[in-house]
Amino acid sequence: MVSARTSATTPPGTPKVGLRERKKIQTRQAIRRAAYRLFEEQGYDATPIDQIAEAADVSPSTVFRYFPTKEDIVLTDEYDTVLEAGLRTRPADEPMVESMRRVTVEALREIAAADRGELVQRIRLIREVPAIRGRTAENTARDAALISAVLAERTGRPAGDLELRVISAAILAALQEAMLNWVEGGESAELEALIDQTMDVLARGLTL
Repeated sequence: MVSARTSATTPPGTPKVGLRERKKIQTRQAIRRAAYRLFEEQGYDATPIDQIAEAADVSPSTVFRYFPTKEDIVLTDEYDTVLEAGLRTRPADEPMVESMRRVTVEALREIAAADRGELVQRIRLIREVPAIRGRTAENTARDAALISAVLAERTGRPAGDLELRVISAAILAALQEAMLNWVEGGESAELEALIDQTMDVLARGLTL
């Protein structure tokens, strides 16, 4: 998940977002919303960038300035750095799984409150579109590196430490499975409950 945020997940003391940045966020949101509407109506592969640009009332070059690829429209949002920033606000001696549980639940609660439908559609696109799944793997590797860096600060270990990388990758993979399970189950379960269950599995050492 992961950039300017004006949300409750913004760490205390973070400067208020300026007018220019707010306008950028609004443009990104307009492009993303137009794209999601078109994806829903005619499918991801059948929706070209120029159509998205027209629906968002911007030029194709503006779309590419904010989102270098069509996959980025799905995978990039104003919450992109929320895990890293949120983790830095958690107590240094708190177990990492517990820190991730709290930060993730808070972030997903806020995202779902802002636009639950968009969150569901994003997860479905990740599951169904091979190109997006491929980019998701790249983003996950990036996010794992960010989390490893935070862990390194908390533990005094080097950022490239194998155990830190394993922990970071395992947590992110587990979270993705929880969200896929949520959508595949028709959203019958509460996402927060699935996140809790997922983190419990990790906390007890991957035992059944």
